[in-house]
Amino acid sequence: MKKTVLLFWGKGGNVERAARKVYSLFDPSRIDIFDVASFDTSTITNYDLIILGGSTIGAEVWMDVKDDNEWSRFFSAIEKSDLSGIYVAFFGLGDQVLYPDHFVDALGIFRQEMQQTSATIIGEWPIEGYKFTDSDGYDGKMFFGLALDEDRQADLTIERAKKWIDGLKKQAGF
Repeated sequence: MKKTVLLFWGKGGNVERAARKVYSLFDPSRIDIFDVASFDTSTITNYDLIILGGSTIGAEVWMDVKDDNEWSRFFSAIEKSDLSGIYVAFFGLGDQVLYPDHFVDALGIFRQEMQQTSATIIGEWPIEGYKFTDSDGYDGKMFFGLALDEDRQADLTIERAKKWIDGLKKQAGF
């Protein structure tokens, strides 16, 4: 039976709420969910699909190399893991109105970090239906993962997540 792990950061806000919505769309016997700080990275190869979710807000957290950066710790801990044969997908949160120049930049950071592993990146998402001016999270045509705006389009999250998850399952052969 193929197994998925959903890892997210930060805790207690829109990212966690979105992560729980995504999680709720899976069979609970086939998915585990953790905030990235409490995940045991030594178990990462136990999963067939890894979903990473985060927000662009607080870019200093992403760029800061201090020990208290949970994503930096995670990426450092898995850099020597053999992730060949494992799929990875991302969802990112952003606010199209307040941060239109950096909408879901986190998707680009996830992609950049995971390209350094042997995992197969899946889960691109169309840019139609969003209004933003720039993002490190897309290539001009597609987002590198599911783009969510819990501030402006929360009513679309479940519908978008269902379509995205159906695509992930097809791409990963679930």
